[in-house]
Amino acid sequence: MLCISAPVWLTAQVIGWSLLAQLIVGGATGWVLARRKGPGRQILDILVTLPLIFPPIVLGYALLLLLGRNGWLTQWMPGWLQPEIIFTPTGLVVAAFVAGLPLMVKPTQNAFAAIPASMREAAATLGHSPWQTFWRVELPLARRGLAAGLILAGGRALGEVGLSLMLGGNITGRTETLSLAIFNQVLDGNFDCANQLSLLLCLIAIPAFMMLRRLGSL
Repeated sequence: MLCISAPVWLTAQVIGWSLLAQLIVGGATGWVLARRKGPGRQILDILVTLPLIFPPIVLGYALLLLLGRNGWLTQWMPGWLQPEIIFTPTGLVVAAFVAGLPLMVKPTQNAFAAIPASMREAAATLGHSPWQTFWRVELPLARRGLAAGLILAGGRALGEVGLSLMLGGNITGRTETLSLAIFNQVLDGNFDCANQLSLLLCLIAIPAFMMLRRLGSL
């Protein structure tokens, strides 16, 4: 029996919602970077890669300034339209999504880029529309890259601390994820509980590593 269960269930929900966003937004972004050319592509690539380069605390602070109640983005919205993001579970989902986005996009981009143009040309010759070609040809061929991206993004989000601190606030019982709970238990000197939670993270990470091995991503 875990010493603390609330952070475990909160983390499961955060990871679930963030992976859904990764699949939709990250998958689409990977496809765009693999298929589209032009100056906008380079800007998009830079924005996607930033979370790998910027310190998480700095990036989290930038998002705090952008998405806070009086943030650069939200201040232009009517009060009834301003989203409740900062210091809420939604903020944790945003943090998990941003942290894992580069690790979702890059494998997806490589997977779509590796599909020969002749495959799409053959589908067009058979009368498939671009949308049908995507669903029936490109997506099945890129599924391993998508799966690898989801695993990597989920693993990155699972261990996220810096962004979660800035956007979630580390509020016990409300925005305390599994990683933040370990941090809090160590600060409180409760090492038995920290050991249990750390072991749980390891038990999640090992199967994820083995799945990546099977996908041929490592």
